Amino acid sequence: MSTNHYVALPDSTRVPLAGARVIGPAHPQTPLTVTVYLRRDPAAQPRPDVYELALQAPTRRTLPSDDQYAATHRWLDTDLKAVEAFAAEHGLKAANPDPLARSIQLTGTTRDVADAFQVTLARYRYQDANGAPQTYRGREGQIYVPAELDGIVTGVFGLDDRPIGTRLLIRRAADSVPVTRATPTVQPGAFLPPQLQAPYAYPAGTDGSGQCIAVLAFNGETPPGVPSGGYSLEALRNYFVNVLHQDMPEITNVVVPGVGTPGNEPGQDADFDTADTSGEIMLDLAVVGGLAPKARIVVYFSRFTEQGWVDVITRIVNDTVNRPTVISSSYGNPEANPGSRWTVGAMKRVDAAFASAAEKNVSICCASGDDGSRDQIHDERAHADFPAASPHVLGVGGTRLAVSHGQVVSEVCWDNGPGSRTGGGISKVFPVPPYQADAQVPPSANPPHARGRGVPDVSALADPDTGVVVPSVDGVHFNQIGGTSAAAPMWSALLARVNQALPGSAQVGFLNPLLYAKFARGVLRDITQGSNGAYASGPDWDPCTGLGSPGGQQLLDGLRAL
Repeated sequence: MSTNHYVALPDSTRVPLAGARVIGPAHPQTPLTVTVYLRRDPAAQPRPDVYELALQAPTRRTLPSDDQYAATHRWLDTDLKAVEAFAAEHGLKAANPDPLARSIQLTGTTRDVADAFQVTLARYRYQDANGAPQTYRGREGQIYVPAELDGIVTGVFGLDDRPIGTRLLIRRAADSVPVTRATPTVQPGAFLPPQLQAPYAYPAGTDGSGQCIAVLAFNGETPPGVPSGGYSLEALRNYFVNVLHQDMPEITNVVVPGVGTPGNEPGQDADFDTADTSGEIMLDLAVVGGLAPKARIVVYFSRFTEQGWVDVITRIVNDTVNRPTVISSSYGNPEANPGSRWTVGAMKRVDAAFASAAEKNVSICCASGDDGSRDQIHDERAHADFPAASPHVLGVGGTRLAVSHGQVVSEVCWDNGPGSRTGGGISKVFPVPPYQADAQVPPSANPPHARGRGVPDVSALADPDTGVVVPSVDGVHFNQIGGTSAAAPMWSALLARVNQALPGSAQVGFLNPLLYAKFARGVLRDITQGSNGAYASGPDWDPCTGLGSPGGQQLLDGLRAL
């Protein structure tokens, strides 16, 4: 089709998923909603340097007021009107304008939306990791916008709905944990979440009070009418009250509008190889609630798509009702590469939202992957996992932990071989951030051995053989689970408890710059044994376990002393 008077949207190039083939055109009359993101007002006040801000002691940082933040991130009303006029010209309905996110959703028939952005949409079929046939609506090439919107529109998400966001959890090979009177029998070497407080030195006298932890939850990829992911309040209540002997945490749901998610829709998590995400969500809530029982937990439901990712992160960062202080993400995919799930444009948009979180002093903990340095791509190359590869998040790797009477006997890099080892590596999208300049981050294992952001930053228990025991959605069975999606919520709960113990209303916020500058040694437990394939653990920072596993009290003491 003609692209006269249209220009290509930067970083929007798409190719089919590896192994995918076209099976026909997208149905032209099916309703389709896309989210359009707009530029920041060029005349708005400059955004703060989040690296410099994060180097300040938490007690000395000045947070922007809502009005100040809005003034810095505002859009131009004329830009919004231009996009609305473009939508009307193509028969699209504009809705849900969000000034803080600088986004608006456009809805129309698939044909009208495709024509508006000069793309061809088709149905693709591929096989998932289990060999099961799957389909998605996709496109190839670039997205185009009218020349008069060039530079105004910075992203368009929702045209391609290929799934993004693999769950980063691994169930122990053995059957479900034995149960006696609705209480699990914890096998030697495994843990209930509160049993990690002593070995990881969670600050005594803290429980997350006054904090809000955002938990990402993705679903919506199963056929209509089939549950696709959620949690059971009854199962969690039995777990917290009768198993952990704690109060039931306060849990609230937020469903991101316009992305097609059904919200909290728990299915059966007996088979962790299905598309149902209930096992992941139950794991995250059990770990966060078990280690920070008094924190408010807000579960943000979105879809496993680029649009779902971009919209949910932007929504969390700009949530002035719940105001999360920590965000926990247990999902990821390899960075953008030919035939991948991410586009560079979506990664940059998500990273920009993470940078906005840093401006607001919000901490973000992201799992780094469960398939070593290859990260589920079998091309004999190393790959970093996103969003852990974002320079504005705390990437969390995995370890194998052995404890006796609350004391650590050993902790090594989680390395059970391909398919069960910590993720980590060197980003090919993001350069080495300032805080890693002196961390001796090695070049990528891939030719031409370029340098980039090193992942992860820290680590925690992830080996399923020494994993955490959490409830199933049926409220009767329990599962022993590992993966870096167990480690990420451990760090999320820890940072919430550190926040609680800091003077006044201070928050850890974006930890990385201070972590590397002040606490690279003597605070965390350095993990020096093991590998993840292309990279090996060793003294100081490494692309397997970062700077090491938690020393919670030591971290709190260090932050207080600044």
